[in-house]
Amino acid sequence: MKHIEFTIEAQVGVIKLNRPEVYNSFNKTMAMEVQDALDQCAADDNVRAVFFTGNGKAFCAGQDLKEVVDPDGPPLRSIVKDHYNPIIIKMRQLPKPILCGVNGVAAGAGANIALAGDVVIAKSSAAFIQAFSKIGLIPDSGGTYTLPRLIGFQKASALIMLGDKVSAVEAERMGMIYKVVNDDTFDDEAKRLCGQLAQLPTKGLALSKEALNASMSNSLEAQLDLEEQLQYQAGSTHDYNEGVQAFLEKRRPVFKGH
Repeated sequence: MKHIEFTIEAQVGVIKLNRPEVYNSFNKTMAMEVQDALDQCAADDNVRAVFFTGNGKAFCAGQDLKEVVDPDGPPLRSIVKDHYNPIIIKMRQLPKPILCGVNGVAAGAGANIALAGDVVIAKSSAAFIQAFSKIGLIPDSGGTYTLPRLIGFQKASALIMLGDKVSAVEAERMGMIYKVVNDDTFDDEAKRLCGQLAQLPTKGLALSKEALNASMSNSLEAQLDLEEQLQYQAGSTHDYNEGVQAFLEKRRPVFKGH
């Protein structure tokens, strides 16, 4: 890996964007490395949760515009189709929970990649910016899909068009993220949450994620049918049986992720 750091620690796949000198802005190499890391997390049964964050002062400043204007670089359409879209799809289809830890500014594609996580926390000093309108573009990386569902149509429309900088505190207040964490306790809280997610019933979390994804477009009737099907699958897992037995025996459950 050239532009990201990828490790597996205590059943957590840790993906860190690592171009701090350009605020972790994306180029083709970094995008492909993130895709590869997500694929590895999906394939490795030892990985039961993912932590996605950045090194340095920023989470991600979005696309590296030097690559866009480079005559030998990929065209804009390819950047969206081949770099960002697969990242979002892989994140949402990954059958394991993703904690996005926004350690600094998250702008443009960086903001929308962060918001694709299952649980999103941010340093109190962090901020989110839909920066696309400043250069005549539209939000990509699922921004026009995710943002209005998180915070409502009108608020999303205003942030997309005006490009306002949203503090982490305000992002939590409007329901954009799960919670704000003080800068000095951010690393400890991220580690705690990742550890908690990695010890939960992974298959059950994956089925919950599948249901949440489907709820974005399903009718109530279709969603109820899906819940019935997924609950049957969840009820057939080792971890369901372990959870019930632990409850009856008044002990702490030991989930195995299947």
